[in-house]
Amino acid sequence: MEEPQIHESAQGPRVTPAPSRTAQTPRPVPGPRPAAVPRPGRPGPSPAAASRAGGTAPRPAPPAQRAPQATPGPVPAAPAAPAAPSVSAAVPQIQLIPASAEGALDAAEEAVDLLLDTGRAPGDILVLTTGDPHPWAAHELSFGEAAYWALHDAGDDVFYADAAQVQRAGDRPVVVFAVNGGAADTVVGSLPVALTRAGALLIVCGDQQQINSVLGAGV
Repeated sequence: MEEPQIHESAQGPRVTPAPSRTAQTPRPVPGPRPAAVPRPGRPGPSPAAASRAGGTAPRPAPPAQRAPQATPGPVPAAPAAPAAPSVSAAVPQIQLIPASAEGALDAAEEAVDLLLDTGRAPGDILVLTTGDPHPWAAHELSFGEAAYWALHDAGDDVFYADAAQVQRAGDRPVVVFAVNGGAADTVVGSLPVALTRAGALLIVCGDQQQINSVLGAGV
């Protein structure tokens, strides 16, 4: 039995849905997309993302040009620094205070007082005598040689010693040499050594003629 046919004139326009397709929710109109949040380790949005965002992708910076490395060659040796002159190598100034054998020790004491008054530290001064020992030395020696030389090694005060023991004494900036008697050989043997012990100044209190004969004319 045939179905009755409906003529188009009897009904309004007919919309035929597309086969096997369902109506979809209207899609939003495309617009500018926000720039992608850079991830750790990435400098920023990719060029494609920037293009989609409507902007121009930044051009990557050219790689840093590395200077051509020169062929390694022998490294020139650095010039040797000039050696600083040692205190012992420097020639100390020599000052002569004319005095008799009886007055040499007093002259040495006055020289020490003047040195201290002008700012010299007590530990900078060594006093040597060729004759009778200085009263301070005689007093300290009464406590024994070890205690006496321990004061010398401490270097805290003016030290008085026998010129015959100058080899045992150490260097000090100022040496005061009092020719207050004693054997002539003591002066001849100890005065040149006293000169080597003085770092900056040697003061000799005694007979000028005798001193000149030991250290040389013109002192």
